[in-house]
Amino acid sequence: MTGRTTEHTMEHGKHEGAALIALDWGTTSLRAYLFDAAGNVLDTRVSTAGIMNLPVPAEEGGFDAAFEEACGVWLAQASSLPVLAAGMVGSAQGWVQAPYVETPAGEDALVTGIVKVRTQNGAQIAVVPGVLEPGALPNVMRGEETQIFGALSGKTSQDTALIGLPGTHAKWAVVEGARIARFYTFMTGEVYAALKAHTILGRTMKLPAAPDTAAFLRGVTVAREHGSAGLLATAFSTRTLGLTDQLAADEQPDYLSGLVIGHELAGLEAVLARRDVALAGCAPQLIGADALCERYRLALAQFGCTGAQIVRDATERGLWRIAVRAGLVNAVV
Repeated sequence: MTGRTTEHTMEHGKHEGAALIALDWGTTSLRAYLFDAAGNVLDTRVSTAGIMNLPVPAEEGGFDAAFEEACGVWLAQASSLPVLAAGMVGSAQGWVQAPYVETPAGEDALVTGIVKVRTQNGAQIAVVPGVLEPGALPNVMRGEETQIFGALSGKTSQDTALIGLPGTHAKWAVVEGARIARFYTFMTGEVYAALKAHTILGRTMKLPAAPDTAAFLRGVTVAREHGSAGLLATAFSTRTLGLTDQLAADEQPDYLSGLVIGHELAGLEAVLARRDVALAGCAPQLIGADALCERYRLALAQFGCTGAQIVRDATERGLWRIAVRAGLVNAVV
């Protein structure tokens, strides 16, 4: 059996008034939220049972086992609770495949594309589809669409927004008229990890005692000022600056981080400019881990973009918004 951990944020028994179970079910983790009828989170459970890390193989009931472990206590108290799930659980490798909806995609399109699956114990789970931007270089997302609509809470349908989701595969979405108009994916996190662990660049690195902001911003600046030839032309400077005693071993990881994020933002600046949008004039919203979003906020400032804001609870708010729009719950204002 695959090892995993699960935790509560509230004590058992404090689930009176529960109205919805919502799942953020990704590749490596599962987060389950219990909502009341006003959209407040009553309880949360976190598990490592992502779709690629189920307690038993999928064909042996792995999805049922993971769901029961995460939500069984809640369902024992209220078996008729509606359940909504978003993320990789709706992929071809997930519990049930929820086909992508195409851009421009709004909440109504997501609701129309919901696919349902029934558990062994009879609970019905509504699975949110991902979003596809078709074309010569198609782009896809699963899970991020829910976070994006969570970040839009309180905005009018006429607002235009730039929303960034830093991570392994960083996403940048342009939202127009309350619909995801287009988006871009940058493999920044995965490339950074690969360069650090599987190339010669990692040979001279030393893990710093604390994040080195100066080294990080130096990498961002190099990407912005000397990166016209691309990351492949600048990445080796991580090593050569070390060899020439211009960059200490414990500065190199943060320098490389700044370099790859800087190239990401330079690429973002270029694709936005094709539609006459200046990155410096945007006030992007950032969704993700606080420390990583703060890094992006600092890096964006180097590109003249000083209005970035970090959005919290986007996943919870997005799941709730879609559940309400789908009629799974009757929201109490």
